[in-house]
Amino acid sequence: MKTIGILGGMSAESTQIYYRELCRLTRERLGGLHSPELLIRSLDFAAIEALQMKGDWDAAGAILNREAKALERGGAEVLVLATNTMHKLAGQMMDGVNIPFLHIADATAAAINAKELKKPGLMATAFTMEQSFYTSRLVEAGLEPVIPEDEDRRATHRIIYDELCQGITTAQSEAAYIAIAERLVERGADCLILGCTEVGMLLNQSNVSVPVFDTTMVHCEAALNFALSDAQ
Repeated sequence: MKTIGILGGMSAESTQIYYRELCRLTRERLGGLHSPELLIRSLDFAAIEALQMKGDWDAAGAILNREAKALERGGAEVLVLATNTMHKLAGQMMDGVNIPFLHIADATAAAINAKELKKPGLMATAFTMEQSFYTSRLVEAGLEPVIPEDEDRRATHRIIYDELCQGITTAQSEAAYIAIAERLVERGADCLILGCTEVGMLLNQSNVSVPVFDTTMVHCEAALNFALSDAQ
């Protein structure tokens, strides 16, 4: 089994889910007392969020690059970035890093294509919904992402930062997310990407009317598949 390096803490809520799900998947796959070989570097999200708000992406990228190199030195054989938004900096993060990187958007697109779906709705941070670093990879994979309207994008983003990243879930926000998801379906979405690693705290297959692709779960599956494969 290869050692999976997880660069997380953005937010800590979703990184906890990565650890729990990788342990569950490994136990289900291998049985007995098996658990995954992991290295986890969890950053202080307050510092990263401050750089996001300032638009200082270069400084944030330098931090990710430093930590990715540290994970490689520590023995990680494959790297996952436990956040959708910070994949904006994937190129800078991997500069000078020689281990494989599993991109969350690519893993998600592959899962959607495997189900022969075409038009995923995307609920995520404003950065992920409005900038091309994520949606362009979906388009390159042959998909046609459907993005929420302005007001719904603002609500989705606010709930992520003000509530979910702080471990807060409310019935009001769950209802708001369900309504946003249904408006995407009304506009033609045939599935839904939970495109922020915290969105699954409110949405899942039980409260969405189309197939749901939780990027955290998809990413964990892809990481474990790689760790148990012969790929180098």
